[in-house]
Amino acid sequence: MTTTTTDERALADLQREHGPALFHFLLGLTFGDRQRAEDLLQETLVRAWQHPEAFDGPYESMRPWLFTVGRRLAIDARRSRLARPAEVGDAVLESAPCGEDTAESAVAALDVREAVRGLSPEHRAVLVQIYFRGLSVGETAEVLGIPAGTVKSRSYYALRLLSRNLPGYSRKSSSLSSGSRAAASATAT
Repeated sequence: MTTTTTDERALADLQREHGPALFHFLLGLTFGDRQRAEDLLQETLVRAWQHPEAFDGPYESMRPWLFTVGRRLAIDARRSRLARPAEVGDAVLESAPCGEDTAESAVAALDVREAVRGLSPEHRAVLVQIYFRGLSVGETAEVLGIPAGTVKSRSYYALRLLSRNLPGYSRKSSSLSSGSRAAASATAT
């Protein structure tokens, strides 16, 4: 009757004699990843246990056979990892930035457009220059041909009107949100 696995004593001797050198070799192949190197060492020894015929080979030492099996296992493991996407844990998903909800942006844009349309042409002109084109009070006054104080006053009253007409508008903020600015700029220009 033939043996289908290697004798446990022979395997223990093999591990004691070649295990440390094989581990260091595999550690280099895994770029210092101890866990992977240990897994590959264990798998290499399992292969030696499954193939008792390797002990009867024409070589003096089992080391070349073990290193060849270990190297091939490392290559296969690397190819396998590269063939599928990396797994992402819950912590990574929780810290990942959420994409902006396009439906919410569209609704906000419609709200801003409607609220800006409801302003008088003078108030709308001031907001367009300051908030949508990014001009300073002085530059807005020059473009519109009105005093800087009038620009400040119109801006103040226009924002107050918008705060009543826009849902979710923060009175603490003296400017529109960047999403609202972008949405309204398409209407205003």
